[in-house]
Amino acid sequence: MTAWDEMVVVGCVARAHGNRGHVVVNPETDFPGERFRVGSTVYVRRQERVEPLVVTAVRFQRGRPIVGLGGVDTMNEADGLANAELRVPPEALHALPAGSFYRHELVGCTVRTTGGREVGRVTGVDGPVWGSRLVVDGGRGEVLVPMAREICVGVDLAARTIVIEAPEGLLDLNEAGSPGADRGI
Repeated sequence: MTAWDEMVVVGCVARAHGNRGHVVVNPETDFPGERFRVGSTVYVRRQERVEPLVVTAVRFQRGRPIVGLGGVDTMNEADGLANAELRVPPEALHALPAGSFYRHELVGCTVRTTGGREVGRVTGVDGPVWGSRLVVDGGRGEVLVPMAREICVGVDLAARTIVIEAPEGLLDLNEAGSPGADRGI
């Protein structure tokens, strides 16, 4: 089985729902309907053990799945999963169209400008798929880079690099200590 650290986060249990052991999930996937369908398997880590859990029931409320999981039959058992990450092995992921990337694939990539200046390393990806931003550790602080095709002009996952055409001021806007950074502008 794939090691926990190599698995991909697809959701996080928010809380128990009802008295039949169901949980509300905050999805971390662009495909919640596919990922949390009846019969699919997700993995959770409890007391350093990785356990498979099969989805036995699902319905959506306000965009979040409410999920029944095999072996979780009571409210107390569901409460025990609060804040637990739900993961899947990388091979369980669907192939994406060209030019699309899973968030975990971008984390760790080095960001460079088209001029060759190293901006930093991607530590996360924030926002929804239509408005995602790379969170880059820029050395002097965090830099947020919109995942727009006009800005992220090249992504080479094999080389672990992302090339950006940064609009004037973008790289300085969010760096710690830059004018306006503490005011959120």
